[in-house]
Amino acid sequence: MNAPSDLRALLRGAFLHALEAASPARLLEPALQDRPAPDLILAVGKASVPMAGAALNAFPGVPTLVVTPRGPAGQAPPGHALPAHAEVLFAPHPVPDAASEHAARRALARLGAIRAGGRALVLISGGGSALLSLPRGVTLAQKQALTRDLLASGADIHEINTVRRHLSGVKGGQLAAATRAHVHSLILSDVVGDVPAVIASGPTVPDPTTHADALAVLDRHGLPAPEARAHLRSGAPDTPGDLPNATWQIIGSNRTFLEAARAFIEARGLRAVILGDTFTGEARSLAAFHASVIHSVRTHGTPLTPPVAVLSGGEATVTLTPGAGRGGRNLEFALALLTELGETGPGLRGLHALSAGTDGQDGSSPAAGAFLTPDSLTRAGHLGLDPRDFLRRHDSHAFFEALGDTLHTGLTGHNLNDFRAVALT
Repeated sequence: MNAPSDLRALLRGAFLHALEAASPARLLEPALQDRPAPDLILAVGKASVPMAGAALNAFPGVPTLVVTPRGPAGQAPPGHALPAHAEVLFAPHPVPDAASEHAARRALARLGAIRAGGRALVLISGGGSALLSLPRGVTLAQKQALTRDLLASGADIHEINTVRRHLSGVKGGQLAAATRAHVHSLILSDVVGDVPAVIASGPTVPDPTTHADALAVLDRHGLPAPEARAHLRSGAPDTPGDLPNATWQIIGSNRTFLEAARAFIEARGLRAVILGDTFTGEARSLAAFHASVIHSVRTHGTPLTPPVAVLSGGEATVTLTPGAGRGGRNLEFALALLTELGETGPGLRGLHALSAGTDGQDGSSPAAGAFLTPDSLTRAGHLGLDPRDFLRRHDSHAFFEALGDTLHTGLTGHNLNDFRAVALT
């Protein structure tokens, strides 16, 4: 099988195709069939606008509250044009602010107003942890500081959201517990393992963790957080471990996205293989692992023989150091892979790669991710750019932007984790 001539365009096309093929509206439509009309639609997360639009196509006129992230300069995510009766609130991500607290109180009020025996349809996607934030036991400023510390510590999303649930009045099932209505949640997963309690910190599902688990996360990452610790040790009521009024269903995940990208690539003549959708850990460690896979494919033809595209998903982390530049886990993965491969004999010969976040914004960078091409190192050298220096400073956005190798999509209205693709000829 011969590889297509323009592999960079192929990888970009696969990413954009998967955004469409695994769009929130497409994934939501089958789950809405044959369901009774709810009394309220509540959509929260990075995919809230298109999810709410699909639900309102099925249930026109139903009262609706949408909580969606505001992007750069207040940019709203793309999606269906919502009818005038839908109440739309904007809040930040990944660190909550007063708008997040207002959104949480508004969600509680509208759910609480539903009569006993009524029905609420809750549409959840990643990012909801920041968008709905009602601090409990700490102030908003203290929770903001702790969120930043957790993000910089290298804690994974399971750990971060364990802490968030136990310092909140809405997370960990408490949103569903605040209403007499039956709450049915349709969930797009942005976490490895597709654990409902972790996605958006599980506002409508039972919480399997406790205050002690949250304390263990703070201990593991050496975070003082005295106010949070005092609350977690205070004997305050824990999050609900059972919600008899709640049901839920996961309708899409990172695997959904990877399968759509794989089908696109193979339809254009290049074999594609999914390594897995559960890769976690430091972006640099994941890059080292992928470099070893690339070396094995090139040298021994195992586990695959070129030409081939190797796809993987999951969610990496980055432990930041003081003075860090702009970037995110996908850009850092690409830069780390570049440095790893640059030290081997074949280098980047015959290789194209893309690492990108499906939400369209990678960490503090406005880019979704970055490309690698066979001449990336050569072009960097001509510009006097030392990739190891940029990696040391976590300044991956500046490196790839200088090369013209960033992928800019704007906010996508998706959130199905990371997408990594390496094409070898």
